[in-house]
Amino acid sequence: MTNMHPLVAEVTARIRERSRGTRNAYLAQVDALRRRPRGADRMGCANVAHAFAAMPPSDKLRIVAERAPHLAIVTSYNDMLSAHQPYESYPQRLRAAAQRHGATAQVAGGVPAMCDGVTQGYPGMELSLFSRDTIAMSTAIALSHDVFDGVLLLGICDKIVPGLLIGALHFGHLPCVFVPAGPMSSGLSNSEKARVRELAAQGQVGRAELLQAEQAAYHSPGTCTFYGTANSNQMLMEAMGLHVPGAAFVHPHEPLRDALTDEAVETVLSLRAGQRDLPIGHLVDERSIVNAMVALLATGGSTNHLIHWVAVARAAGILIDWNDFSDLSAVVPLLARVYPNGSADVNQFQAAGGPAFVLRELMDGGYFHADAHAVARGGMPRYAEQPALDAGRLSWQPLPAGTTDRTVLRPASEPFSASGGLALVQGNLGRAVIKVSAVPEDRHVIEAPARVFDSQEALHAAFQAGELDRDVVVVVRFQGPRANGMPELHKLTPPLAVLQGKGFRVALVTDGRMSGASGKVPAAIHVSPEALADGPLARVHDGDLIRLDARAGVLEALVPADEWARRPLARRGDAAAEAHAHGLGRELFAGMRRHVTSAEQGACTWL
Repeated sequence: MTNMHPLVAEVTARIRERSRGTRNAYLAQVDALRRRPRGADRMGCANVAHAFAAMPPSDKLRIVAERAPHLAIVTSYNDMLSAHQPYESYPQRLRAAAQRHGATAQVAGGVPAMCDGVTQGYPGMELSLFSRDTIAMSTAIALSHDVFDGVLLLGICDKIVPGLLIGALHFGHLPCVFVPAGPMSSGLSNSEKARVRELAAQGQVGRAELLQAEQAAYHSPGTCTFYGTANSNQMLMEAMGLHVPGAAFVHPHEPLRDALTDEAVETVLSLRAGQRDLPIGHLVDERSIVNAMVALLATGGSTNHLIHWVAVARAAGILIDWNDFSDLSAVVPLLARVYPNGSADVNQFQAAGGPAFVLRELMDGGYFHADAHAVARGGMPRYAEQPALDAGRLSWQPLPAGTTDRTVLRPASEPFSASGGLALVQGNLGRAVIKVSAVPEDRHVIEAPARVFDSQEALHAAFQAGELDRDVVVVVRFQGPRANGMPELHKLTPPLAVLQGKGFRVALVTDGRMSGASGKVPAAIHVSPEALADGPLARVHDGDLIRLDARAGVLEALVPADEWARRPLARRGDAAAEAHAHGLGRELFAGMRRHVTSAEQGACTWL
């Protein structure tokens, strides 16, 4: 293997040093829990009886008398999320696989799983980000029964995987394996879907045509096929060695998917004390966190992970920040073009070589810690191979030397770009991130007058009235975690893309999120501190000249410093505050809104 790139090594070393105190305290807690007797031996008789009361007598005997390993299944199954619908039958399959290996398994608990595609642009989206920590707490409740020897975590989509991972890391003494279910087959292409959405935004097609296109795109069980947060999650689970290798993008109903799911049981059993002895708290270290960051950048993955992975790392006692992402992005090559960074979907990405190709190139190029821990026997190098069934037996084979489609994947020696897909921008408007991999190079620098909005509805109204037909930097503020839960503003993409398509120079600046599906319009998002926390977006006036320069890392209001300092901060009106505090369950999340940290600090509600 090539020597580690010096900057990747430097970033890893500084994260390790920065985290020394919190990481050591975390590992001390993990190791104290590891030294305890197993649950069925340690707990009182009534506790044990309650835990296993509903199990068949043979399983009770196996756990208590034979001291067989007992696995927790934490599932995010519901049949409204297409990606999670296949999980309905997984507990039965996993229990059967456990029995074949002399173990037992129980569904320890379920976690909520909302579909951002359903709530996009509506009040439910204001619960989306907070659902991550709700999922983490639900995972903790499931595992708090404390009778388990390992955990199988069933989750795929946006907030669900980070939430499950945060929850699992708070039970870091247990070995854990994530079990995905795979993407839906390709339907209407993502580029055609985007085209119809832009036509609808202009009133050139009606609701019937738009609905037909959307249903052709989202049409069956499995993950949505664009490279948004859900599929970025799957890439990162491979990069962190938390999947059975190659499990991410195999279709839900293929025989190979069943074999990989069964293998997850054998894998988690192999990680227990007395065998490989690799609990998740030790597996997830500075190297695996950096590997996830590198894989995200190399594939142009979801901007949401600049929030989520700060929180994930913190759950393991590891401290990372946006400077770390920015420094890595300067040297990590962009190896993938998957929508919205290209025209391909994840099925084409998988066919071209998928995560295994990306991870092999990153390892060989020295951008990736190949010596990091992994659940797979053989460690991280196994994730650079592809799984296959041979006469019903699961095995892993070397990849072909090259990709089968250079429009989708490139080797590290000939990348799409020498730098990664994300950039940090900062200045007198705060700190923000921009997904440059999806933005044409001639749009990496935008300078134009501001038009300020306090809601996405107000922006849509101005667009429909023709008020934005000009060069403009649209500022949408009071969209941060404290203000309204930091909803994704993905519905702003079609109108802004229409304006850009007309030849105007357009950008978005917001303290909200734009998700992994953010497109070709330059967007400085996650602006921190947010407007409600007296962030500088609250000083912007209509007409201020705004400069967004992704190349130089600049986000500035070109206003004289003395005038800028004198400006009062705009305040969100009582009516707006009330509108985001009540209705559709939002009252229940008031405590989270009050206590949440900034986006750059991971938008955590538990610190």
